[in-house]
Amino acid sequence: MKVDLFDFVLPPECIALRPASPRDSARLLVLDGAATLDWHVGDLPAALRAGDMLVFNDTRVIPAQLEGRRGDSRIGATLHKREGPRRWRAFIRNARRLRDGDEIDFGNGVAAYARDRGTDGSFALDFSGDEPVEVLLERAGRMPLPPYIAARRPADAQDADDYQTMFAAEKGAVAAPTAALHFTPDLMATLAEAGIDHATLTLHVGAGTFLPVKAENIADHKMHAEWGRIDAPTADRLNAVRARGGRVIAVGTTSLRLIESATGADGVIRPFEGDTAIFITPGYRFKGIDGLVTNFHLPRSTLFMLVSALMGTERMQAAYAHAVRDGYRFYSYGDASLLLPKREK
Repeated sequence: MKVDLFDFVLPPECIALRPASPRDSARLLVLDGAATLDWHVGDLPAALRAGDMLVFNDTRVIPAQLEGRRGDSRIGATLHKREGPRRWRAFIRNARRLRDGDEIDFGNGVAAYARDRGTDGSFALDFSGDEPVEVLLERAGRMPLPPYIAARRPADAQDADDYQTMFAAEKGAVAAPTAALHFTPDLMATLAEAGIDHATLTLHVGAGTFLPVKAENIADHKMHAEWGRIDAPTADRLNAVRARGGRVIAVGTTSLRLIESATGADGVIRPFEGDTAIFITPGYRFKGIDGLVTNFHLPRSTLFMLVSALMGTERMQAAYAHAVRDGYRFYSYGDASLLLPKREK
């Protein structure tokens, strides 16, 4: 299958640079079977049914963007996956100036040694000292805004709050599970009153989520791996919802990918802990979820391929064209969609 099938034209002015305020005032494009509806996130309780369960990712974004020096050379690093207690894999800017064993000084008493250069140009960074790496990052790092926002404005103090969801608890992500940015305590209370429950899991989103698909054929694309966990009580709750006839609605592609990784061919969701590199493209048979809340994604991206697998490529191309025409805001700080495919009988 050619990557060109997942391309579309997106005017730059459609890219949101700040989130909606209040968060649940963002627009919501509802694709319910064959219906297309223009709503708002605050209308979500009316779009779902009593007995449904929303599943959120409780990962917390760490200040994973670092600027440092190796001698006279400036080195930029974006951490994207933990490989050990003091080791993180990082994408490096100005990597041609870096060699195995070089020390990078990130300032504020934070330094790391570059090791194990990857075929993708990344390095493993071994952080010096005894303090937890999370403490070092709070001292020297900054919030890693997505590249399509960072290219148009610098991160600031407001992003430290804007780029965390209300569920953020488990430190380790370098990108936010952005669909959950739209949720507020008031909206969660309204959902609960409507009989719509929620659960959380953890998937530490890596910077690889922003990598473009460079292969012409999607079968040649190597998917990035991310660490996730679904504990046994959560798996039991999700299975019970479906057994009662309710729907499991993933909030964000990260929640969806982890649930699908944990679900067997029999449709049973099992406890899971470890890396997943699941790559969902058209033709995939969904086993563990019945719907998805997600933001609008990049052209030619693995995430647009995922939503096309759920709803159909033609359906999603038409929906995105509608969203562009109607002024929806795209990407991490943009509006949302609710995708509810027809259930197989």
